[in-house]
Amino acid sequence: MMAEMGQGGTSGGCDGAEVVVLDFETSGVSPLSGDRAIEIGAVVLRGGEIVERYQSLMNPGIRISSFIENYTGITNAMVQGAPPAAQVMEAFHHFIGDRPLVAHNASFDSRFLDAELDRIRRRRRQDFACSMLAARRVYPEAPNHKLATLVRHKGLPTDGSFHRALADAEMTGHLWLRMEEDLRRAYGFRHVPFDLMRSLAAVKKVRVPAFLKERAEEQGAP
Repeated sequence: MMAEMGQGGTSGGCDGAEVVVLDFETSGVSPLSGDRAIEIGAVVLRGGEIVERYQSLMNPGIRISSFIENYTGITNAMVQGAPPAAQVMEAFHHFIGDRPLVAHNASFDSRFLDAELDRIRRRRRQDFACSMLAARRVYPEAPNHKLATLVRHKGLPTDGSFHRALADAEMTGHLWLRMEEDLRRAYGFRHVPFDLMRSLAAVKKVRVPAFLKERAEEQGAP
């Protein structure tokens, strides 16, 4: 298990609020089918940069398939030597606290987070935003809105690793910060609130420029 302070990310103004960007690696696609989380990674964003990191493998008490081993690089031997899922999720529940959450394809990660917390009789207390849905509105010109594509499209920091939880969380964090920065530059936001980013997904594509202009003007943008 790893939790550390660190510096990095895309510089830029912010309202000082913290956001936790997370990613799960899992044994399959649905907790309703008995699939479990096998790794959690997260970064904390504050003031336009990554200020903290969290990562842990977890032992779900089930065997993972050869497909998942090949896809993620996480083996059965690795999870068998990891802390129990309940122990990891108790620590992660404390780590996230009440801070807003972000994930790329958040519908996937939120299902696993809620399912794993339910196993330890905990509940998520905060809102979840999806960086993929926000990116569809901020970067409609991108070839597609997969994380790897957006990392290449925007030239975001990466070590070239994908499908490991902390690496994916860090790239998603850089994407979130870049979207905030690009919106500030394009529309004159002093800061880009979490709720604005979260609400973008529900705005029709043709309405996005007008919506963002209106919200920026509410902050006093010219």
